[in-house]
Amino acid sequence: MRGKVCLVTGGGSGIGRATALKMAEEGAEAVVIAGRREAEIEDTAATCERFGSRALALRTDVTREDDVARLVATALECYGRLDVAFNNAGFQERRAVLETQDSTVYDQVFDGNVRSVYLCLRHQLPAMFARGAGRIVINASVSGVRNPNAGFSLYSASKAAVISLTRSAAMEAAPRGVRINAIAPGRVVTDMMLRAGVGDVATVAAGLPLRRMGEPAEVAEAVVWLLSDAASYVVGHVLAADGGFLAS
Repeated sequence: MRGKVCLVTGGGSGIGRATALKMAEEGAEAVVIAGRREAEIEDTAATCERFGSRALALRTDVTREDDVARLVATALECYGRLDVAFNNAGFQERRAVLETQDSTVYDQVFDGNVRSVYLCLRHQLPAMFARGAGRIVINASVSGVRNPNAGFSLYSASKAAVISLTRSAAMEAAPRGVRINAIAPGRVVTDMMLRAGVGDVATVAAGLPLRRMGEPAEVAEAVVWLLSDAASYVVGHVLAADGGFLAS
């Protein structure tokens, strides 16, 4: 990440925060942190600056096009370019069988997970195409490949759509110098996961090959690798950071 201008959505907590800090630790010139909870993203920005990176916290609702357009435009205005982006923001419904989930929940899930990615790509890609270079990672989930738990039908369907969108966008962007990939975390301890009611953490962990839950920092390592020169020939890939869940 040395010398790169980076952008992270959903950067106030969990995997987004861990990735922003890893970018700064790896020498990012600047890290733009977007999110809806202002105090959290400002704390992430302040921590990034302790690593020597310039940082900017921008309150952003990534389901709103005006907000996303402003986010990218501000990054370009402040730093002159956008080198890498981690489109991490998302939403998981509380666990419940499908027939009890109303259309409001459907809209929250698909807006938070699919519309948000579309809007980010729509505004990030022109900025990167203008320079003929860029790298984007999108946060998907193992649930988009194989749903590990009943009660999350909408989340799983939305993440399957994210994976398909990632692959299609990657094929369009690669000839123009922009690499797009996805990360598919498994059971990682985050506030969103705990709020959704996945179940007893110890029981879930016991069912994984590693016999433990993942940590946000472990996923951040994989995200930063996908965004780095070390992954220069990786395009349209979905990298599972899942403790072996998909292999089991």
